Amino acid sequence: MSFLLQTLSEHRCFGGVMGFYEQASRETGLPMRFSVFLPPQAQDGRPVPALLYLAGLTCTEETFMIKAGAQRLAAELGLALIAPDTSPRGPAVESLPGATASWDFGIGAGFYLDASEEPWATHWRMESWLLNELLPGAAQHLRLDTARIGVFGHSMGGHGALTLALRHPGRFKSLSAFAPICAPSECPWGQKAFGNYLGKDNSAWLAHDASALMQSQTAPPYPGGILVDQGLADKFLAEQLHPERLEAACRAVGQPLQLRRHAGYDHGYYFIQSFMADHLAHHAKALGLA
Repeated sequence: MSFLLQTLSEHRCFGGVMGFYEQASRETGLPMRFSVFLPPQAQDGRPVPALLYLAGLTCTEETFMIKAGAQRLAAELGLALIAPDTSPRGPAVESLPGATASWDFGIGAGFYLDASEEPWATHWRMESWLLNELLPGAAQHLRLDTARIGVFGHSMGGHGALTLALRHPGRFKSLSAFAPICAPSECPWGQKAFGNYLGKDNSAWLAHDASALMQSQTAPPYPGGILVDQGLADKFLAEQLHPERLEAACRAVGQPLQLRRHAGYDHGYYFIQSFMADHLAHHAKALGLA
């Protein structure tokens, strides 16, 4: 596999390396950016387990690494962190007819799927980029243990973490989310994105709906449990997120789910910071680090 990696910057961080990179993607046909924190344990050349973090609307590959406060504990655990950009970017996509006007929340809304509808289908191939290029390429170049990869995310990225984990059994060994969009086919954000990317036949949407995917399972996909944190002061909770749908789906198939509801917490990164240690510990246990 050809994976041409350009280093944009690297910084010493808690004894490890915080790096920002760009890759010329075959899947999207565009340069794609991502960041990786390598803990000190990677410096001797041994592959380390990694967590893929998928960010939410309007975010980039920098947001999580700057705002989440995850590197200190990741360094102690020996856990790498990977944070891709959330969408294809640049003149090739910004010039598409209606590319910005069709989104209330701007162009940074990849939804971690492969679009089937024009004009999106050519470049909006986030699922294939992540699974076919980014993860294997980063593992090859940056000393990551491909047998021990977990996934988590926030909001749109929480949707992505849940759906990618359920759509690709065995690819991710652990799973968690912060305030995920749990039933995108039933909320305005998801309906708008799916209608643009996947077409008007909403039966096709269910293949990218975490609650529907969970409901279709014949056995619990994560018997060790899934962790989800949700703030009760989140202004998007009632209209967009629907964690009760995921909760019901997990209950129906016997999937252990720790859905924690927190009074007073909103949708932002202060909420994420507050419970980041719990999520890293959840993944570290599943990945054999604790």
